[in-house]
Amino acid sequence: MVTKPCIQLSSISYRYALTSVPVLHNLDLEVSDERIGLIGPNGSGKTTLFQIMVGLLPPESGRLFFEGQEMRCEKDFRLLRRQVGFLFQSADDQLFSPTVLEDVAFGPLNLGLSPEEARDRAVGTLKELGLAGFEERITHRLSGGEKKLVALATILSMKPRLLLLDEPTNNLDPATRDRLTDILQGLPQAQIIISHDWDFLARTTSHLYTLEHGHIHRCEHDHIHSHQHIHRYGDHPHQHND
Repeated sequence: MVTKPCIQLSSISYRYALTSVPVLHNLDLEVSDERIGLIGPNGSGKTTLFQIMVGLLPPESGRLFFEGQEMRCEKDFRLLRRQVGFLFQSADDQLFSPTVLEDVAFGPLNLGLSPEEARDRAVGTLKELGLAGFEERITHRLSGGEKKLVALATILSMKPRLLLLDEPTNNLDPATRDRLTDILQGLPQAQIIISHDWDFLARTTSHLYTLEHGHIHRCEHDHIHSHQHIHRYGDHPHQHND
């Protein structure tokens, strides 16, 4: 039995308003049960790609499929967003409830769980992330690292199949970065991670893709070195300058 890709993008194009050159041009991508790192220059369309994948932006052209079904309208994308968790670059854009418990229970409530079931799901998710006791904390008073972990809890509480993580280590201190790395390594979900943090990608992903000039390419020659970072063409001789 052939397993359908989780998400498939076919000939996706998109251009920003008042620009003539598309930021994404006839882009194709299939994602199954993988852990993918996505790199590319600033402005290359990485976040835009994520927004298209969850239906927050409509492509200029092309088709998007989730588990073999084409996503044609907002109703389709509402079903997709139950299975695809999108972690924004800024946790402040994701957290909106007064308390941590309310934020983490919001998704399960929208899935149709009862208030009691949603609370249990939220409490269990926080415990799994090492955030037991945070339930009644005031969200806007959390530290930046705590907000990032709570934002991750809001999507994990929905038990998605795929995680889209947009620069998850931005502005994190080393200890929280390592803690997030350990969490992601232990999760069963497929993941696509946008990051400029080479060491982080080396520890959390198995495949590397680049997005440049509107096209996405898999890097076939990624090599993780003993000094624990990754290069696009790591099998070529190179040197490191202090």
